[in-house]
Amino acid sequence: MKSKKRNLYLIEAFGILLGLIWLSPFYLILVNAFKTKKEIFTNVLGLPTEMATENFSRAFEDLDFIKSLGNSLLITVCSIIIIVVFSSMAGYALARNKSKLSGLLLLIFVAAMLIPFQSVMIPLVSLFGSVNMLNKAGLIFMYLGFGCSLSIFLYHGAMTGVSKSLDEAAVIDGANRFQIFWHIIFPLLKPISVTVGILNVIWIWNDYLLPSLILGESRATIPIKMFFFFGQYTKQWHLALAGLTLAIIPVIIGYFFAQKQIIKGVAEGAVK
Repeated sequence: MKSKKRNLYLIEAFGILLGLIWLSPFYLILVNAFKTKKEIFTNVLGLPTEMATENFSRAFEDLDFIKSLGNSLLITVCSIIIIVVFSSMAGYALARNKSKLSGLLLLIFVAAMLIPFQSVMIPLVSLFGSVNMLNKAGLIFMYLGFGCSLSIFLYHGAMTGVSKSLDEAAVIDGANRFQIFWHIIFPLLKPISVTVGILNVIWIWNDYLLPSLILGESRATIPIKMFFFFGQYTKQWHLALAGLTLAIIPVIIGYFFAQKQIIKGVAEGAVK
């Protein structure tokens, strides 16, 4: 009994240590966001001697925060909705239509995950530039293309746990294919939809390279605006960390509002 308790204490201590290691970057961001540029270089780990709250007002103004936040939210939300809708329909169609063609299409989607973005970056931008699609709509369309491969693969795997008898029963009741998917199948895919949403939100919200190639300064997202704090000859760490703190706040607020759905969806997916 004593050995079990000792092992439990060791596991708890190890978990606390891992938690502190995971939280250490957030600590560094937060404490240094309230320091002057000089104090950051002289004392990185310590608490600020004086609270330089003006860092946040300057970062807010330099980032054009409201406009940048609006651009990031618009692109991220629209991209996630489109990816979830189209990927779920494609995964459902490929899982229900067992044929050589559907197997080939799934193989193509899986193989597309192995193609690095850098290899198609220049021709893709050139193509979209020739059709005047270097804007938010073009960026969202690109995210659909790059995000669908993994999403379709995940939805196709989740469909293996959904019985085909549900489709057959709905057909007997007079439902068409569209009604079967949206009213019966799609609600059952909620756990994997949450997973797909989380994976793509993390990627799209923090993406720098693709928006920097597509969007101009007037339509820049937060990651692009953050780059302006780092010049060739100087790096404004105090403003960058304050801006990064501001950028994290909307994500934290969004998580607190949706944490029940996120935890429930991930837990249901784990049980399945």
